Amino acid sequence: MYVPAQFAETRLEVLHALMKAHPFATFVTNAGGEILVDHLPLLLDPSAGELGTLRGHVARANPLWQRLASGGDGIAVFQGPQTYISPSWYPSKHVDGKAVPTWNYVVVHASGRPRVIDDEAWLLRLVTELSDTHEAGQEVPWKVSDAPADFTERLLRAIVGIEMPITRIVGKWKVSQNRPAGDRLGVAAGLRSRADDQSLAIAELVMQHAR
Repeated sequence: MYVPAQFAETRLEVLHALMKAHPFATFVTNAGGEILVDHLPLLLDPSAGELGTLRGHVARANPLWQRLASGGDGIAVFQGPQTYISPSWYPSKHVDGKAVPTWNYVVVHASGRPRVIDDEAWLLRLVTELSDTHEAGQEVPWKVSDAPADFTERLLRAIVGIEMPITRIVGKWKVSQNRPAGDRLGVAAGLRSRADDQSLAIAELVMQHAR
């Protein structure tokens, strides 16, 4: 990923926070000489390894895990808020007209060597943690133990685990840092006028990264 210095985010706690807030990753692997792309929620364990470890699972019918068993590298892409930026929001555009549209976004790429885990006890711990994490906001959280044990055991046999210690992590926060102060204020105001979640999130990041 091309990351100009002004857009680079290197603070590990910030990168981890985005990965936890947006856990549905695009998982790209080079396995068996073939590029494979999958989409799956990944759990981050920030305490496992220097940069953290990612864990998830795929269907046993998915050929990904069999290809990974023979070795290969992976990149998990975590996409945060993103939105279109209109040049009409730049005060400078109304002075000299020298402005074009762009896109603001935040993204994290986490790389490593994935390994396959075909262990029912490990998978049970994983799906339990996944469920507990994403059910936490429910009024009455669903738990794995709510389902009949034999039903859960049958479903666990239909999935395979993937674990990837992170060996490299890159963050890009493209939030108008390259624009003059007046233009950044204009972008934030324009985004707030839209009032959708993505625009409001980017507006906040624009102001957080104002210099």
